[in-house]
Amino acid sequence: MKMTLQEIAGVLDTTVAKAAEQYSVTGVCFDTREIKPGDLFVPLAGARDGHDFIETAAQKGAVASFFAAGHAPVDTKLPLLVVDDPLTALQDLARYYLMIKVNPKVVAVTGSNGKTTTKDMTAAVLSTQYHVVKTKDNFNNNIGVPMTILSMETNTEVLVVEMGMDHPGELDFLSKMAEPDVAIITMIGEAHIEFFKTRDRIADAKMEIVHGLKEDGLFIYNGDEPLLQERAKNVEQDQKTFGLDPTNDLYAKNIVSSQTHTDFDLSRWPDLHFTIPIMGEYNVTNALAAILVGRRFHVKPESIQRALATFKVTSNRTEWLVGDAGESILSDVYNANPTAMAAVLANFSGFPTKGRRIAVLGDMLELGEASRDLHAGLAKSLDPAAIGEVYLYGNEMAALRDELAAKYPADQLHYYPEGEQKRLIVKLVEDVRSVDLVMLKGSHGMHLENVLQALLDAERG
Repeated sequence: MKMTLQEIAGVLDTTVAKAAEQYSVTGVCFDTREIKPGDLFVPLAGARDGHDFIETAAQKGAVASFFAAGHAPVDTKLPLLVVDDPLTALQDLARYYLMIKVNPKVVAVTGSNGKTTTKDMTAAVLSTQYHVVKTKDNFNNNIGVPMTILSMETNTEVLVVEMGMDHPGELDFLSKMAEPDVAIITMIGEAHIEFFKTRDRIADAKMEIVHGLKEDGLFIYNGDEPLLQERAKNVEQDQKTFGLDPTNDLYAKNIVSSQTHTDFDLSRWPDLHFTIPIMGEYNVTNALAAILVGRRFHVKPESIQRALATFKVTSNRTEWLVGDAGESILSDVYNANPTAMAAVLANFSGFPTKGRRIAVLGDMLELGEASRDLHAGLAKSLDPAAIGEVYLYGNEMAALRDELAAKYPADQLHYYPEGEQKRLIVKLVEDVRSVDLVMLKGSHGMHLENVLQALLDAERG
């Protein structure tokens, strides 16, 4: 971005010192550890009051800072733009920058699972023909979405923005901020069921993504999901469905999944064979959503095919790595819900190996009263003949341990309550051999990335 402080002050109906009006802002930042010269600092409320870091931001090159009206003064020479609330100001500035300064086409993606992969695939497809900006990492909430918008260069033609939620109303707000030209729902799962209680309510919340959809926009959704089929009847905009059932507008067939890639054919172009560099039937459906977006933007089928074959997956999502002992590690430690966990286990169970398949599973969070049953239900996805060793971490995983005790020998089932991750790491590092396959999956809050790092860095005698 590039805006003067005078223009920003005008957008937000505030003022800035006359001597600073022509200062150029080239970015925004709310974390002083990442401040770059030319940034506008946004002091947000968190574990610490962001206003406490204004002077640090100045020392690192910030050109100005928002400042909440009524807040106690701070000792700084940095130009301040006084606003009612810094977060609201960030969101208002993002809306202006999106609509007035850049005005790209907007593709918004949400879903209980697969939204990040779908975002990555969609951006790769569109990048064959357009200048595309996509959501970085997990910047998908009421802070991350405006930050993504403000990261655009002025020549951006398409913005692919991921939208997350864990409470009703969040997607309504984000969708109305971005006013997408295309809105995508990948699937409805059990993520955040602690707050919503039922999958029906989760579906209602996910449907909020169409609340800001432009009148001439397109709604793309998983047509294999009855909850979405039912709710889509109330959407007036054009619609396209994807899935594995032949009733969808776009469906896949002849799916063959391996450890490092998945092959499939399409109903639409029988002469084109598709490959994605990621495992799993569930990722094929994500690719179908990206294909529909590509066709909406008139990307040629052959270009879509090439883009999907080489797209890059956001780190820690079904990523294959090699451990210190030479073992192959499937890292999927960013997030977890029962649907996704079962799907990954199903694929992992079939991968060829000269050693053992070892599953390391962490708690799936935010499942509320259904947590015990949903964790225990994973037992049907674990077979000692396919996955020889199971490591469980977290208090909720005790329910799965109890279920597995009937079919797993005691020396092949390892359970560690929350707080005992170091014990798990010691045992696992001792256990794993070069010929083994290791899978790690759990909610981000369980920090299985520590286990991953231990396997990557371990020194074995």
